[in-house]
Amino acid sequence: MLVCDYKVISIDGDYANLQQIDGEQTEPKLVARALLPAEIYEGCILHYEMMQYEIVL
Repeated sequence: MLVCDYKVISIDGDYANLQQIDGEQTEPKLVARALLPAEIYEGCILHYEMMQYEIVL
């Protein structure tokens, strides 16, 4: 099971580019905003676990 944290590096319309913080992935990941919390903003940190994203406060 994949558990990791991402930083929102940009938001472009219906998609957001996420950069993995604590892993091996070096290229940004393009994710549909429908899968992300509505409150995201550029620079926020998201925690991914069990196919869900949560904002880390």
